[in-house]
Amino acid sequence: MINTFRWLLCAAALLLCSLAAAAQTADNAVAILELGGASSASLSGGGSSFGPSIAVELTPIENWLELEIGVTPLFRHHRSAEWNTDLLFKKPWDISKQFEFMAGLGPEWSYTKEAGKGRHSFALEAALDLMYWPRAKRRLGMFIEPAFEYSFSGGHERSFGVTAGLLIAIW
Repeated sequence: MINTFRWLLCAAALLLCSLAAAAQTADNAVAILELGGASSASLSGGGSSFGPSIAVELTPIENWLELEIGVTPLFRHHRSAEWNTDLLFKKPWDISKQFEFMAGLGPEWSYTKEAGKGRHSFALEAALDLMYWPRAKRRLGMFIEPAFEYSFSGGHERSFGVTAGLLIAIW
């Protein structure tokens, strides 16, 4: 069931990319694909976890709003896994021709499976995103994104994470 949901989420992201293509000019990328690694540490004593991360970033309003839809599976010791799916609403600022900074906020849905039992939870995520584009065309770059999460489920877990990786422009 969870794998089906993940594939549906990826299909929805691709659909959003194709719909956004009509609203973009020829000089801008339709979307930005973010591929990287993520780490997360619980501030409530739950330990740390690591895993890959993939996200798609769209620009519905140039220089004002960017949407990031991402999926991150995080793995811990003792065979537990957590799947995080988030939607961040980000405000971009161009620092220079090569650097871009964004601050974002949005909901996160998590599915955690531990000792054969699964549980769902919802959280609020706040993230800062620094992007580096070595060339003026902004086709390939790098990013680092620290984030803070506050869970609304029992215990109100708080965690801090960092995601870093490659940026690939989709034209």
